[in-house]
Amino acid sequence: MEFPETLIVSVSGIRGRVGIDLTPDVVSGFAAAFGAFVRGQGWGDHLAIARDSRPSGPEFVKVATAALQTAGCRVSDLGLVPTPTALLAIEELGLAGGIVVTASHNPKEWNALKLASPEGAFLTPEQGMEFLAGLRGAAPPPAASGEPGEAAEAPGAVERHIERVIGLDLVDPVLIAARGLKIVLDCARGAGGVILPALLERLGVEVVGIELEPDGRFTREPEPIPANMGALCERVSQESADLGMAVDPDVDRLALVDGSGRAIGEDYTLALAAKLVLSYRRGPVVANLSTSQIVETVCREAGAEYRQSPVGEAHVAAAMREAGAVVGGEGNGGVILPALHLTRDAPLAVALILQLLAEMKTTLSAIVADYPQFVIVKNRFPRGRIELDALAGELESAFPGAVTDRRDGLHLRWPQRQMWLHCRASGTEPILRVIAEGPQDSRGAVRELVDAAGAIVARAGN
Repeated sequence: MEFPETLIVSVSGIRGRVGIDLTPDVVSGFAAAFGAFVRGQGWGDHLAIARDSRPSGPEFVKVATAALQTAGCRVSDLGLVPTPTALLAIEELGLAGGIVVTASHNPKEWNALKLASPEGAFLTPEQGMEFLAGLRGAAPPPAASGEPGEAAEAPGAVERHIERVIGLDLVDPVLIAARGLKIVLDCARGAGGVILPALLERLGVEVVGIELEPDGRFTREPEPIPANMGALCERVSQESADLGMAVDPDVDRLALVDGSGRAIGEDYTLALAAKLVLSYRRGPVVANLSTSQIVETVCREAGAEYRQSPVGEAHVAAAMREAGAVVGGEGNGGVILPALHLTRDAPLAVALILQLLAEMKTTLSAIVADYPQFVIVKNRFPRGRIELDALAGELESAFPGAVTDRRDGLHLRWPQRQMWLHCRASGTEPILRVIAEGPQDSRGAVRELVDAAGAIVARAGN
């Protein structure tokens, strides 16, 4: 099966610009191939489909559903729901897998198809590689014999998700409500608007909402990073709120703003969630290689083993399975709790952060101030046709004396200096990322590290 060269194809699915790389024909062929793959794996023939709020979503759901039906699959349409809600529903309903139509944090011009297994999680790296191996160069799968599969709406996924989060033994709605918290919530006009206000109401939290309408008309860049959270920070200060919360359009990432109106950095979401979980459960914690050392610091404080994996939810989830981790996630604001499901889940993260604040009876800024402060500096470069192995070798030679990890691009670490550098190809955009971190008082050195690595990357691209 042939796809546009500029379409991003990975073990988790396909991603592209609507009408340019990602067209109805591409969606149809990919969905039909996935339906045939699921049946060929012996997982069954009943799949879910869901979407976020992007305007292109309804049309792509319609096209993908028809393709799955032609492939002999039955389809349950979960509607406009968060990605973690859809994945949890696949597991709860005992389905054979599913497709979620969402480009997550990408700009509004983009959309994507993400693939799920019967476990209610994205395909493992091994499953994804097997699917892609059968896809490349192959003819489109023939239509299944017999009548097309049935398709029907399947409401109730959001309500079930809320009940599962509130029912966790880590979450005490009465205690949270007694704390009397006031938050400002920014859903970026994504799928968060269909679940987070209802969840927060159940938790007894006063909510000031901005951008709650799930219409996909993004009024800020959808990625929940400090650079895109100015309006939220300002509103937290205006409202004298206890904190602010921002999510991405498919609601698997959460970023926080403290009561002073300061965005504290998305890495703290996982760190604080881990702090709560480790106060109840003992076991390993897994995060990706681009995650701040603040998570490792929290683990060290609790006496917990800390492991790192390549970037990407599928890689983190696989490492969590292997380690028997009690919590994990990514430094971009994604939290995974195996006791719920092996998926990044912002509604879960919201509840865990509120539980921590209720138990500690203090402010978000006070909790953060108790930990060493780190600074992360990031840069990005066009992916182009850079030969990644050669680039990694050049970078490794340029920065001797580091602990080297080549599982995901090149990760260099200097433990004595509490500094690291990570250069890798993005799986969601046609770019190379260069990220470095060190103690706050070494900001200049961290910036120099990124600049030096960036110069090598830029030369490789010429």
